[in-house]
Amino acid sequence: MKKLIKGIVDFRKTALTNYREKFGGLALGQSPDTLFIACSDSRVVPNVFASTDPGDLFVVRNVGNLIPNCGKNERTSEEGSAEAAAIEFAVVNLKVSDIVVCGHSECGAMVSLMEGREKILTANVRDWLRHGEPSLERLSHTPIDQNQKRPNQLSQLNVLQQLEHLRSYSIIREHLVDGHLKLHGWWFELSTANVYAYEESADKFVLIDEEEAARIQARISG
Repeated sequence: MKKLIKGIVDFRKTALTNYREKFGGLALGQSPDTLFIACSDSRVVPNVFASTDPGDLFVVRNVGNLIPNCGKNERTSEEGSAEAAAIEFAVVNLKVSDIVVCGHSECGAMVSLMEGREKILTANVRDWLRHGEPSLERLSHTPIDQNQKRPNQLSQLNVLQQLEHLRSYSIIREHLVDGHLKLHGWWFELSTANVYAYEESADKFVLIDEEEAARIQARISG
């Protein structure tokens, strides 16, 4: 907390002048083009590794970057209503053109899933992680990758599963069909700070270097 307070003071002294005009404009409204769904893990900072400015991303963060399935009545369970509301607001009100679900390596939520939700002592965390159970089931049918820790493999599969959960929302399906929305699965490697994007044609996560960035940009533009 002391570092946080000192950071605010330092921001006022050294950076606020450069940002004053930016925040002045943002005070009139926001127009981000991307909804970014990430884990609450303090080591995962989208604005840093994506080099974005204030106002560029509409961010949802929770334990395990999970997205509750939408029910037949277009409602999620009560504890998933915040995520559902953010998704609807981003798509309907902010009219974002892209949604990124971003997982990461060494994710504690994935480790907890693998060790068994029933072992989690805190009730809310135990209940919340049930939205990751389909990812765990997916892992049980996936061959072991000798080059990757099993929890990290689960983390990548979880990104793909949460994209499926996103598609359970009729508002998402409608915007995908009419071409106004694109979904992306990303994965952040903590030890290297590299970001990977899921490439469906290769069925794997590919490092976002200049070549991969160009492919993604072409799809977005198309």
